[in-house]
Order: sequence, then structure tokens, then C-alpha cells
Amino acid sequence: MNGHHLILGEVNDFITGAALKDTHDERYRQKIARLLINRKGYLKNNIEPRKSLLVQAGEKRALVKIDFLINLSGRICMIIKYGPGSLVTRRRPVLAASRVLAPYQIPVAVVTNGEDAEVIEGSMGKVLSEGLESIPSKSELQNIAARGDFSVIPAQRVAMESRIVYCYEVDDSCPCDEDICKL
Repeated sequence: MNGHHLILGEVNDFITGAALKDTHDERYRQKIARLLINRKGYLKNNIEPRKSLLVQAGEKRALVKIDFLINLSGRICMIIKYGPGSLVTRRRPVLAASRVLAPYQIPVAVVTNGEDAEVIEGSMGKVLSEGLESIPSKSELQNIAARGDFSVIPAQRVAMESRIVYCYEVDDSCPCDEDICKL
């Protein structure tokens, strides 16, 4: 079922080379991937695209996609979540995901619509900068990570943050959204 998503053919993923459905959303994701590698200094092996995240709210469970995980020195140091439209409503779920994806607080969470971005400090949730060009480069992220404490997130907090991701990303999501899999 394609729903309202216009399929324009196929596109090869810039990072993995895998064939993907060519949609307007995927074109923005590929734009971000090229930005990370061509202008921000990341290597392809620093980036894990399309990571599935299991989230739960009570008995309800689902898999949601996190568009990019940036790994440096064996740790996830930044996540990037794409979504069309307004960034303001996407801040809280990306911040919550930064507290669920790993057993520690991921230092940087980025939300983007492909034209704009907000870079969010993970532990306090403060917007540090705005704009695609403000996404930290590899050397900038290395400096941020060196100062980060990678604090362990208590299990009860992880459960609450998982519930937040579920509520924002899964409840009332479009039935044709292939980035979400209700379990």
C-alpha cells in the first residue's frame, strides 16, 4: 500500500548503496546523508542509517525508525531524525529517543525537515543551534563527546521516554507510514 506517498522510482542509498523507494522524504534523507559525509567530515562507517527503535507504551509496542545514528569511538554520539513540516513538535520525541536508543544519554539529538534543523543538547533538552549547517561536524562532535558524561539512564526514565516516543511517533500515525511497525 503506497497511500499518499508518491513513489518516484528507486534511489540508491548514499551510505549503504541499498536500493530504496524514491520519495520526497527519501530525497531529503539522502540530502542529509550527503551533507554529513561531504561537508561535515563523517565517514560512511560512522553513520548507521534507518535504525529501528523498539518503543512501548503500556502493552502497546512498535518499531520506529531513527534516520541516522552517528557513532564515534564505539558510542552513539548523535542521532538525527527527519520529519516533514514543523520542527517544534518533533523536538520532544527526538530527545526521548536519545534516552532510549542506548543505555546512556546520547549527547546530541538533531531534528530536521531537510530544509532546516535544530541541534539539541541531550541531557538538558536545550536547542543549541538552528539550521542544517549548524549540525556538528565530526571534529565538533568529537569535542562535544569528550565533554559528555554519557550518564546511564535509569530504567524507569527509559520506560517514560519510550512512552513519549510511542505517543508522538505511533499514536495517530498515518496507516501508510512504512517507518512505523506496530507490534
